[in-house]
Amino acid sequence: MAVTAGTYTVDAVNGPEIPVPICSNTGFGATHTEWYMYTAPQDYSLTITTDLSQNAGGDTRINIYEGNCGSLSCVGGADDQGTVLLAVATVQVSAGVTYRFSFDDRWSSAGFDFTLVEGPPVITEFNFTVQSVPSSGGYNECVVDMDGDGLDDIVSADGSVIRIDRQLAGGGFSTTNIPTTPADNAPSWSIAAGDIDGNGYMDLLYGGGGGATFMKANANGTAYTEISFPEYIFCQRTNFVDINADGNLDAFSCHDVDANVAFMNDGSGNLSFGQGGFGETCGNYGSIWIDYDGDHDIDLFVAKCGCDPIDILMRNNGDGTFTNVAPSLGLADGHSSWSSAWGDYDNDGDQDVLIGSSGSPTSKLMRNDNGAFMDVLVGSGFDTFTGTNIEWATHDFNNDGWLDILGGGELMLNNGDFTFTPSTANSPTAGAVGDLNNDGFLDIVSGSSIYMNTGNSNNYLRVNLVGTVSNRNGIGASILVTSAMGTQAREVRSGDAFSTMSSIMAHFGLGVDTELGDVVVHWPSGIVDVYQDLPVNSTVDLVEGSGSVGIAEKQVPAFQVFPNPVVDVLTVSMGSDLAKGTVRVLDITGKEVLRGVLDRGRLDVSALGAGLYAVQVDGVLSAGKFTKL
Repeated sequence: MAVTAGTYTVDAVNGPEIPVPICSNTGFGATHTEWYMYTAPQDYSLTITTDLSQNAGGDTRINIYEGNCGSLSCVGGADDQGTVLLAVATVQVSAGVTYRFSFDDRWSSAGFDFTLVEGPPVITEFNFTVQSVPSSGGYNECVVDMDGDGLDDIVSADGSVIRIDRQLAGGGFSTTNIPTTPADNAPSWSIAAGDIDGNGYMDLLYGGGGGATFMKANANGTAYTEISFPEYIFCQRTNFVDINADGNLDAFSCHDVDANVAFMNDGSGNLSFGQGGFGETCGNYGSIWIDYDGDHDIDLFVAKCGCDPIDILMRNNGDGTFTNVAPSLGLADGHSSWSSAWGDYDNDGDQDVLIGSSGSPTSKLMRNDNGAFMDVLVGSGFDTFTGTNIEWATHDFNNDGWLDILGGGELMLNNGDFTFTPSTANSPTAGAVGDLNNDGFLDIVSGSSIYMNTGNSNNYLRVNLVGTVSNRNGIGASILVTSAMGTQAREVRSGDAFSTMSSIMAHFGLGVDTELGDVVVHWPSGIVDVYQDLPVNSTVDLVEGSGSVGIAEKQVPAFQVFPNPVVDVLTVSMGSDLAKGTVRVLDITGKEVLRGVLDRGRLDVSALGAGLYAVQVDGVLSAGKFTKL
């Protein structure tokens, strides 16, 4: 059936010719399909959605194709939208081209309505112009706002000088050279930045071949005190992160020849050396702190090489201990990765990963499905891309709303369907990333050059967090931004790729969207702030506790749990839709007694003792309590 823009009714999914290939990455299993044809009258951004009020409680899947029957190729697809089981897919279509799309009975054969919406095409073209970094000397690996004025600066450092090219509000830079006492360790392997004492000025961590050196800013950022630890560390990647969620910013260093090292903050900006508990063997190269399972505490992934090259993922147990879960999740690889790029590549709210290759033929691309991982390398563009590098990072460089990947000597652009295409932009092979001319597009510092993004007509939002209960920088926070194109997730991190320090501000490309829905910040403290009506094309400062605090209050009426009382299997719904995500069960004292991932709304609670409990889904506390018999 040929269709144009509008709303249509599917009486039932009972047609022949099951979809091949599957474009939504949720596997085979359909036995019947309903097919439609759409010919684009002009270039459009085409959205196909079943997420309509009349479809509440339904479960649909969309596959979108280009080509003729028998030789179809995937253009896009969707299965489940956020916390509901309906689907929304947006693809770019070209004038005169005929596209085919299908709905199948992988989950349900019930009828539903769908809508086609034609919108302006998202612009993906952009480029970089090259100019010199104003100052010279040292290690130009750091782009970060050093003084809290909302503008990213360029930092280079060596053993005796910190050079800051401060971005000026009217454009350009002003260079400040700050002499320091001789550092025991220069940032020859990596550099990280974070405000460990909360005074509003960034402190620095140098990762050197013989150990770690901290440069601590004074009360006005005009001088630095050198603090070096005597313990030997062959530092590789370094990070600032609040490891124990006490509101104080700690630090971390990979150790090439021994167990990894943590520097714990006592709350007064004083750090203590500790070793063990975060990977006990050698070969630790590229650490990155992420929340892979969506439980809003911070986990650690280490890309490894050398003497023990098996990658590790240290899951935060919530009690101060960490457990390596990489083997059970298919992430324990030994392909000399050096670094990894974690980000929400499919805009479904969880952190996917590209584990980069530094020498083996291909990288590894894994899609996160609520804390479980699926290998989606085949057909992604990275299966045929054999570029290698020690630096891999992800950012949205063309502001189309999809995270791109910089690494392997190439900038790979995200097509929005878990496929990636080499960019034609004049990009470097790697570098520190931030907005260096305050135009809302991300630039790159690589060596002595600035690659300034020429941008395009796409919109953006930049978020600068100011912690009050959490650490000052909000490092470890997750941010969800909703607009017409869907919901994007970002995490605030100190230290990405292998050696670089990129901007701590969270960057969201918005494509053609001109309005924002909710912006939700999950702080490391557990506070949840909700903001509405934030302006696009702006950098906003969000202070912890300043939003509508507690998204739980907003969503409480929609959560339901049944049966109640329950014997073995509990079902959690939000309105008429089954809930999905990471689920925690709390006893009447607020203590976590069970954790898991909802399986189409269901949770096995048979192991619980008799009593009264509450359910928390993705950090949101359910209004309903249940009694376990």
